[in-house]
Amino acid sequence: MRILLVYCHPSAESFAAALRDTAIETLTAGGHELRVTDLHAQGFDPVMGEAEWRCYADPDCNRNPVAPHVDDILWAEALLFVYPTWWFGLPAMLKGYLDRVWIPHVTFDIPTQTSGMRPRMQHIGRIAVITTCGASWFVSKMMGEPGRRTILRGIRALCLPRCRARYLAHYNMDSSTPQSRARYLGKVKRFLAGW
Repeated sequence: MRILLVYCHPSAESFAAALRDTAIETLTAGGHELRVTDLHAQGFDPVMGEAEWRCYADPDCNRNPVAPHVDDILWAEALLFVYPTWWFGLPAMLKGYLDRVWIPHVTFDIPTQTSGMRPRMQHIGRIAVITTCGASWFVSKMMGEPGRRTILRGIRALCLPRCRARYLAHYNMDSSTPQSRARYLGKVKRFLAGW
């Protein structure tokens, strides 16, 4: 498969970086074509300015500020998001990436008075999230896991109708141990080896 890995964490020494590296190693060993978007390393600007906002719904210009990222999502058959869950949701940079890159007339058609929203990412058949959560499973569920819903419901709704989706989280990251992290890395590796 052609897989786009979108990674978001500011530190090269983080556990998220170890998750990213495990994903790259496993997917490459599986023979997949892989593109990696490292938002922090690439200096991605998550803020949509006024000029970009004014062009957001215009198919003649809305790709221009983020054209290489748009090319990547159009190339991909599968999406893998690797990031830490902060405040139960997506890191701001990753949310900004979705705001700026998943644009109308590319990823969906804007609804009108006579027709509903139409998804346009029918070439994407798999989505997965690999994340860490400081809170427990119970507290995360109580808070509604907005990051999980954004990707597994919002982004997935734009993809193939039978798009397969999976969410893997290491809960209680704030009190994790070397053993719990090693178990989670193993789980990630086994899951991705099945792709």
